[in-house]
Amino acid sequence: MGHGVPELVLELNGQTWTLDPSRSYTLGRDPQGDMVLQDARVSWRHATVRWEGRSWVIEDHGSTNGTYVQGQRIHHMEIGPGSTVHLGNATDGPRLNLSAGAAGAGVGAPAADLYSAQTAMAAPLQQQAPPQQAPHQPPQHQQPGAWQQPGQQPQQYQQPQQGGWQQQPQQAYVPQQPGPGGHQPPAHGGTPSQGGAPPVYGDRSPTSFHQMAVGRGTMRIGRALENELVVSDLQVSRHHAEFRATGDGRFEIVDLGSHNGTYVNGQPVRQQVIGPNDIVGVGHSTFRLVGDRLEEFVDTGDVSFSARHLTVTVEGGKQILKDVSFGVPEKSLIAVIGPSGSGKSTLLKALTGYRPANQGDVLYDNRNLYKQFAELRQRIGLVPQDDILHKELTVRKALRYAAKLRFPGDTAASEREARIDEVLRELKLDIHKDKKVTALSGGQRKRVSVALELLTKPSLIFLDEPTSGLDPGMDRDVMQLLRGLADDGRTVLVVTHSVAELALCDKLLVMAPGGSVAYFGPPEEALNFFGYETWADVFSAFENYRDYDWSGRWRGSQHYQMYAADIDAVAPQSVHVQPQMVRPPKAQSWGSQLWTLMRRYASVIASDRGFMALMLILPAVLGGVSTVIPSDFGLGPATKGHFNQDAGTIMLILAVGMCFSGAANSVRELIKERVIYERERAVGLSRSAYLMSKVVVLGLITAVQGALICAIGFSVRKLPESGLIFKAAPAVELCLVIIALGFTCMMIGLVISALVKTAEKTMPLLVMFAIVQVVFTGILFKIYDSPGVEQVAWLMPARWAIAGSGTTLDLSHVMAPFDKSRPPKLDPLWEHTATQWGIDIVALIVIGVACGFAVARLLRRHEPEVMRK
Repeated sequence: MGHGVPELVLELNGQTWTLDPSRSYTLGRDPQGDMVLQDARVSWRHATVRWEGRSWVIEDHGSTNGTYVQGQRIHHMEIGPGSTVHLGNATDGPRLNLSAGAAGAGVGAPAADLYSAQTAMAAPLQQQAPPQQAPHQPPQHQQPGAWQQPGQQPQQYQQPQQGGWQQQPQQAYVPQQPGPGGHQPPAHGGTPSQGGAPPVYGDRSPTSFHQMAVGRGTMRIGRALENELVVSDLQVSRHHAEFRATGDGRFEIVDLGSHNGTYVNGQPVRQQVIGPNDIVGVGHSTFRLVGDRLEEFVDTGDVSFSARHLTVTVEGGKQILKDVSFGVPEKSLIAVIGPSGSGKSTLLKALTGYRPANQGDVLYDNRNLYKQFAELRQRIGLVPQDDILHKELTVRKALRYAAKLRFPGDTAASEREARIDEVLRELKLDIHKDKKVTALSGGQRKRVSVALELLTKPSLIFLDEPTSGLDPGMDRDVMQLLRGLADDGRTVLVVTHSVAELALCDKLLVMAPGGSVAYFGPPEEALNFFGYETWADVFSAFENYRDYDWSGRWRGSQHYQMYAADIDAVAPQSVHVQPQMVRPPKAQSWGSQLWTLMRRYASVIASDRGFMALMLILPAVLGGVSTVIPSDFGLGPATKGHFNQDAGTIMLILAVGMCFSGAANSVRELIKERVIYERERAVGLSRSAYLMSKVVVLGLITAVQGALICAIGFSVRKLPESGLIFKAAPAVELCLVIIALGFTCMMIGLVISALVKTAEKTMPLLVMFAIVQVVFTGILFKIYDSPGVEQVAWLMPARWAIAGSGTTLDLSHVMAPFDKSRPPKLDPLWEHTATQWGIDIVALIVIGVACGFAVARLLRRHEPEVMRK
């Protein structure tokens, strides 16, 4: 020890360390830490002990369940000999005992001893139970990792081969590990709660207990330290909810206006009396009242997951997913593979709740995902095949906007930044944080998509084709990343076409053509199960023998008895209970979401300089084209009968140019963000706030374009001496009509963007839209008094825009009549009155607003089915 530094010895779980003041010591469940604790109440990186020049201190790293000294939760505190610190719980959490250095103790633990201590503490605490093997004899256990033949040979099945048929090899390998349905004993040695209450988090015992004062008082829950029950979770508001005594010996839960909601049995509530069978959810924690004691269960990521008899039927009665059942334990990496048409995408949608199965259930640690989707969706991460981020932004800025949308509105900027930094370090993205997403490699972009999902600390992560389009090296890097996520305490399920790195997975689910299970079990046994040497041979067999009963072969195998029989034994529901349609709570208020979305959208546009330049050049060119016609808007010379046909032509060019500019601004904006919208909507994004952010930002851009077109187009013209509304400024009157036209066409562009399935289809529709507007302006031929044609023209924005400008310019008298042999009959929409001008403007706005409602309706198609309302 250095001179003047008091020697400090730390004792934990029977291990002792003599602390070196020249370094710090990390405590938590991370196997790479200095002091490893296998206790569910302890966070991954829970706290640090270090010398700060004057004293030893312990600092909590924002742990979920807290660090306590003398029953009080602390964040940064001086400690010394005689101090006692509890981690995760103030009374019975793992205890650190600090004492003065003993004689002969070395300075710091030797590296080998420290490694041995870590290994000992990180080792499993119990033997795993043998799997159920009915009707076959269970194998005798050997050394870990050993293999042996079962005592009774499995039934033989005919196996399709490329060159004919052969029998499956009689000797199958049987792994020494438990079946998928078994739960391990609680990591901290607790016992399941008694009293017949329903299980929470499988068979695990409560993380902590809180005594309730029957008949009086309240217990407030929240993130702030002044709450009676502090929950260090960024999904929880500072003052989230409180338990209140009702006076008759019961308690009720009252939501205090939290951002992410308070749930009872998976359903959002504002105020509800609770009983012993009710489960209250707040963030990643759930609570159950047993007598006068409140049991708390913290979801630290160690959750099991199972699907039972999932069946999806489409119109016509065709089943595209057939009776799929499988179960996985906690901290597992599961790969799903199969040929095209095997139902992998359908299965992923069913497992995540995006498209619930018609029959069957998805259980998140024994909780029905479909019935409790509103609460459990916060604990599930989904990384689609396409990147769920704006590629024009930097990595940090993209994560910053995502955190702003997903975390409660009362979350401080420093808290969000700390979580972002933590995720960047975990995924080794901190060196790329200031790069634009477009500058990253494919594997790095996928890491950023994963980082976005990890912000909210999900326990279950789904990925759809994360290695699609990546080279073998990046493929391996991504799969190793997923392996690390599972090892860190999460359950990860990946749908993939790549078979190169399947050995990294704990379980493999192989889907057969038609949507049934062909195999579920360890990946290293799969090829032997099918009797082929390569996966190419297996997939060829699927294609060549599509009518073969692959599912029946699987269900008759010993592997089925080992890995799926206990899950499959649960009787399926004959009719699936329709899940309750939920309106997801929003982490941010509507106004806050709108402001965040507007800022993000403006940042995305500003980052694309090419797009910015195009939006300015396009209206400038279109406005400039109109100046080629050397004419004013007044009457022509007497030799031409005082008519000026050029006036209408000039307005036709300006109006059609504005139609094209307005629609071009928006026609790709929804389709290119569709995947982002689908994911953000699932985690609480407001549909109307999202749409309004597009309308406001694009509306401002369109208004600038309209002003630019008018400024160029009118700069060389002689305008009427007075207007109808703005007497001294007829140019303003004309410009307002052009801007209103641009806004309405922008809304039509959003309708097109919401309708199409690919961005490539937008351009033909945009050109068609512009041409149709030319035809129905009323400039080229007579529209009024033409039955059918006139009514269709009422739906065209250009018709009303030309009418609005026609009222100001009095085009009915300036332009020559269409039939000069008859007395002129004026177009009623061009009447030279202020009232008619107002009617034309209102008609444009009504069309735009109607398009807005249509877009909102169309956006519903791209939301999780369970959330549609």
